Amino acid sequence: MTDNNNLSPVERIKTASNGLRGTLKESLLDDFTGAIREDDQTLIKFHGMYQQDDRDRREERVAKKLEWLYSYMIRLRLPGGFLTSEQWAGLHEIAENHSTGVIKITTRQTIQLHGILKSHVKPTIQSFNLQHLDSIAACGDVNRNVTCTSNPSESPLHQEAYELAGKISEMCLPKTKSYYDLWINDELVVDRKAEEDPLYQDRYLPRKLKIGIAVPPNNDVDVFINDIALIAIIENNKIVGYNIAAGGGLGATHGNEATYARLASLLGFVDTEEKVLKAVYEIITVQRDFGNRSDRKLSRLKYTIDKLGIEGYRTEVEKRCGFSFEPAREFKFEQRKDRYGWVQNHEGKWFYTLFVEHGRVLDTDEYPLKSGLLKIAETGKVNFRFTCNQNLILSDISENDKAEIEALLKESGISTYTDEASALRKNSVACVALNTCSLALAEAQRYLPSLVTKIEPVLEKYGLQNEDITIRMTGCPNGCGRSPNAEIGFVGTAYGKYNLHIGGDRLGTRLNTKFKESIGEEEIIETLDQLFRIYSEERNTEETFGDFSYRYLQTVK
Repeated sequence: MTDNNNLSPVERIKTASNGLRGTLKESLLDDFTGAIREDDQTLIKFHGMYQQDDRDRREERVAKKLEWLYSYMIRLRLPGGFLTSEQWAGLHEIAENHSTGVIKITTRQTIQLHGILKSHVKPTIQSFNLQHLDSIAACGDVNRNVTCTSNPSESPLHQEAYELAGKISEMCLPKTKSYYDLWINDELVVDRKAEEDPLYQDRYLPRKLKIGIAVPPNNDVDVFINDIALIAIIENNKIVGYNIAAGGGLGATHGNEATYARLASLLGFVDTEEKVLKAVYEIITVQRDFGNRSDRKLSRLKYTIDKLGIEGYRTEVEKRCGFSFEPAREFKFEQRKDRYGWVQNHEGKWFYTLFVEHGRVLDTDEYPLKSGLLKIAETGKVNFRFTCNQNLILSDISENDKAEIEALLKESGISTYTDEASALRKNSVACVALNTCSLALAEAQRYLPSLVTKIEPVLEKYGLQNEDITIRMTGCPNGCGRSPNAEIGFVGTAYGKYNLHIGGDRLGTRLNTKFKESIGEEEIIETLDQLFRIYSEERNTEETFGDFSYRYLQTVK
């Protein structure tokens, strides 16, 4: 159990927060600063927000004796990553009125807006509420957005898994009404007894917790990077249950060997939805009770599992569930990517997956993506689904409406942009990093596109331009861009410097290994040129770059 005599400061803030209210109301009324009080900066995360500042302008602000340019990022809770066309149009307007205007698709299948000033936070959330959207528990020490295989054309069983994501999300919501008190109704709940929370109690979890659901054969959700991973087991075209794994997480800290990336370990199989929900609930309660609350760098579920041992963790979960897991059942992943372009599902509905580089939906002079999507939304004939690869699916389009949507895609250049992007670019992922993330040591989403442009000719030189090589970049070692399980992963160490990792597999079932440390662009290109040359000459039949580089690493150790 947790040592309550050596708790981190964050634990004190949570338990003394009056149901996550703290002094947020007072902080928001303080017009003398764009920031909120220090303790409230922890609590606001549970409401789906982070306080940030524009790091590009820090020096300028300091020189003028002004405080940093503080603003807020707000992230939506969208289990399974779904919006109606009406909600997308509403989101477009909210982004224009309250944020930088950029709509950001995240690696967890949801949306976040950046650059929201303190005076706009409450109006933004109230606008979301009018669209039947919220940001409850999108950040903080709770269950985050539940991800699910994104494209219904992948399987007629997609809807069942998508509905399970919604049920898990609802089950794991905090019971406090503080979100509505602070942002919607503006009235404090006096009777806290109605807010008793058997799952989170008054201390919540030691750290964030992430849940993903995959429907084989596509591992597009990168299921094993989650604290809790659910893999649908399909027999005779029916989901007969789920394999449950636990302990995934990609974050680490430079120079701290006690921290590491880890993929989830299989606990076993359960055969009913009722058991799935119970197992997920109790996996969380064991983490709540046994997780490290002293050192937040060692507080994710992966460290708890490694401390107790996988057998010990499973035993404790089974005791609380009142049933045992069956042995895990066979499954097979065949890919881990989005299906770009048009596909049709078993009901005859059409789906178009468009490439959104690193999830940034905006207009430029050359490419009016955001305006084009608004025109499509205004037809009311599509739904919007987000992928864990930061892309967007225009979904549920009838045969009769397909031609109209196709024409709008061409008019805005969306289909051309998607068709012409290289395989490497389409398989790239990057976290936000600079200029807003306070943890970033290096660039990511602002830099990876130009780096890919310089890598593409190297691939073409060796005839590898059509290879679906996964390439991912994070501005720090916390793993938000999922670099540790890419075939090529970059982890920022300082401005313009990255650790280069290789050897991850293409399906997301093996982590990569650090190959070069803290190198700049010139050495990155030289190193990849050498690796691609050897790969083109020595690869086995149909061997992926990840499998080749894993094999190569064994020879150079």
